[in-house]
Amino acid sequence: MLPLSQRDLRSTRLYREVHAYYDAICAPGQDRVTDGADLAADPRGQLAGFTGIVFQDLETAPVTRICLVDLASGTTSRLHCPANSDRMPCWSPDGSRLAFLSDRAEPGNFQLILADREGKGPTRATPAVDGTVEYFHWSPDGQRIVLGVAGFGADLPGALGAATTAAKADALPEWMPEVETADAENLWRRLYVYDTGTNALRRASPEGLNCWESGWLGNRQLIAVASDSHSEGSWYRCRLHAIDPHTTSARTIYTPSDQIGLPAASPSGEVVALVEAVCSDRLVVAGQLLLIEPQTGESRTIDTHDVDVTHLVWRDDTHLVFAGHRGFETVVSECRVDSGAVREHWAGIERTMGAWYPTVSPLPGGRCAAICEGYAVPPELVVLADGESRPVASLGTVAGTAPDFHRASVEPFTWQARDGLEMQGWLVRPEAPGPHPLVMDIHGGPVWASRNRWHGRLRGTKALTDHGCAVFYPNPRGSSGRGQAFARLVVGDMGGEDTHDYLTGLDALVERGIADAERLGVTGISYGGYASAWLITQDSRFAAAAPISPCTNWYSQHRTSQIPQFDEMFLGEAASVPGGRFHDRSPVMYADRVTTPTLILAGGADQSTPPGQALEFHRSLLEHGVESVLATYPKAGHGVRSFPEVVDATTRYVGWFLQHLGCRQGP
Repeated sequence: MLPLSQRDLRSTRLYREVHAYYDAICAPGQDRVTDGADLAADPRGQLAGFTGIVFQDLETAPVTRICLVDLASGTTSRLHCPANSDRMPCWSPDGSRLAFLSDRAEPGNFQLILADREGKGPTRATPAVDGTVEYFHWSPDGQRIVLGVAGFGADLPGALGAATTAAKADALPEWMPEVETADAENLWRRLYVYDTGTNALRRASPEGLNCWESGWLGNRQLIAVASDSHSEGSWYRCRLHAIDPHTTSARTIYTPSDQIGLPAASPSGEVVALVEAVCSDRLVVAGQLLLIEPQTGESRTIDTHDVDVTHLVWRDDTHLVFAGHRGFETVVSECRVDSGAVREHWAGIERTMGAWYPTVSPLPGGRCAAICEGYAVPPELVVLADGESRPVASLGTVAGTAPDFHRASVEPFTWQARDGLEMQGWLVRPEAPGPHPLVMDIHGGPVWASRNRWHGRLRGTKALTDHGCAVFYPNPRGSSGRGQAFARLVVGDMGGEDTHDYLTGLDALVERGIADAERLGVTGISYGGYASAWLITQDSRFAAAAPISPCTNWYSQHRTSQIPQFDEMFLGEAASVPGGRFHDRSPVMYADRVTTPTLILAGGADQSTPPGQALEFHRSLLEHGVESVLATYPKAGHGVRSFPEVVDATTRYVGWFLQHLGCRQGP
């Protein structure tokens, strides 16, 4: 039996097994790029660039490098990085220059670097800004670059760990207090404009406007998704602004009913594209595509053929490329903005793309580039055209792509909710026939969706299936990919009818002979952590549970989280209301009902669901005699996704289910 109450598991057999898995897919110490993000295609259509992930070991976070791929041959080169990391390559509109971000001068302090088209000549650092550059965009004429700059120590969203950007070190004694106020200057997100001809840098956004995302509105103005506060929670009340960078004046273009993101203006600045959606997390936006006239603010909604849009990029002044998902499918389409006509380039369930949501980069000739993956397919750069996908370069390792490396299979799964709605999810099955012990892994959000993602992104799934355990990824009401009306079903009802979507999904798996009713487990991260904690207070069928970064008490969550606006929005009432949903939907209030052995994992640096949430539930379970183990990683953020913590967390998570679900102990 794995000693899960011990701090150090490194000498155990299961830890060695999990470590070997990450060795195989991450290739630490081999100077190999094993994953990619931030894909950008060369405007000339010859090259694609992306941020490549390189593991030097599994004891520290990976470094990132700028990778350039010849789209004809698949030959990959890497820009020299003298120290730390480079990321986010992007060519000038004429394709003659390459820009990227780097913290080579100081860890965590990313600044803009310019290079020649192929990155072979000397690089040039632009003047440093007071903060870390999170993103940048070239002006359509290539003469200027707008920089999105976060102050040192500014909040990060849950999608990026919910900690903070790198803070400036000081020489003060360790005993001095941390001081929190509502108006700290270092927490704002501001815009700066860099002139490529004069090497001048100037502040472009006004005081008191926090710019979360931005872009160019023609060559002379900017657009920004912005709020009046720097707090992470203020993002939920953003508006779309036009900004004059010369006078730093701003005017509101569009005030949404829900949340907005992904602003992108046509090269001429005549049309602004935007996604509006009900959202639970910043940077995780999937919804309807709007086209807005920037002078009048008039908007029209494009019929995307049931695709929830997750990424936008202009091909030219008339054509807008977008990616998204539609039910089980990942979709890449193109909109002709004058007529609103939409043409689909590619759609499929065998592959998906992007990290949190699908992303794509257009190529000349109606083609697109993407980094795609599937459960059994490691990330690979592909070219999409006319419904076909052409592989260009795989990032898979030799060990990770061996024919016998994984033996499980993935398939879409549907069932009927108790009110008759069709529900969807993904099922990963071991090779042996069922019924299997099964772990239900609930996605975060609640507005997000599980997709057919590479097993390297699914914590512990390969290890569980190697030991004979199936894994189920449900997409209940509130999930994205099914339209805004479906996503909105969870607003005001977290822990309500979606609870029964999970349970009816398990009923269907048992009825079809896939799952063993006596050996069911439940887990999830963030909202999935909340849901897994909530479910064991509402239903006694679970043999084991492992909530990760959960919310368990909506009262204290509201007063300690960086996003208090979220819970009032999704619970549908104010935290000050006595009783009500803040009480009735909090797992800690029903800890006396729980009989399920529970492992809880939390990150000590998590500001989204602070570690106190895990502690409250753990102590409440112990108070009522329930077997509970809490593992808090002091430097980890939301979801405990960082290395080396993820190796230990995966070992504990897998070991908990193997122990309590009666799975076979040898692969």
